[in-house]
Amino acid sequence: LSAIGASTLYLRAHHVYNLEEHEARMDELEGTLRGHIGLIEEALDRLEGTASERDRGQKMNEYYGRRGRDEKE
Repeated sequence: LSAIGASTLYLRAHHVYNLEEHEARMDELEGTLRGHIGLIEEALDRLEGTASERDRGQKMNEYYGRRGRDEKE
């Protein structure tokens, strides 16, 4: 019975560790995607002629800085 309990605790700890690692990878991926979305929108603005030189990098930083902070309204 103690072997079952010990193996259960070990597997639970291993599962929690894997969940934390997965969450960290997803956070990194989210930030990367947000940064790319900002770059794409800036390129589109430049193609449309609505962006100025001082706006360069602003959307990317805005999207990247907002990661993990989306609020449900």
